[in-house]
Amino acid sequence: MVDKLRPLGDRLFVARLGSEEKTQGGLYIPEGSKEKGQTGTVLAVGEGRVDNQGKVIALKVNVGDKVFFGKYAGTDVDDKHLVLREDDILGVLESK
Repeated sequence: MVDKLRPLGDRLFVARLGSEEKTQGGLYIPEGSKEKGQTGTVLAVGEGRVDNQGKVIALKVNVGDKVFFGKYAGTDVDDKHLVLREDDILGVLESK
């Protein structure tokens, strides 16, 4: 199902990047205590948001972008994928 999902409107289909394996002090976090990551890679984007005049406004996020989103943002599809609105994206992670 995941490979055939096409988001609509201003929604994005995102693959979560891994969460932290260790604490800053070097202790390993048990699998059941890990929090879901708040970063991911955009796999697919919808056609855009429709304004009040019916004009489609293209999204600012593109396929392949690495994004940072809120802790409780979006809807989980499975453990590694979720669907977000563009408004749920807090920022795009730039590579150096």
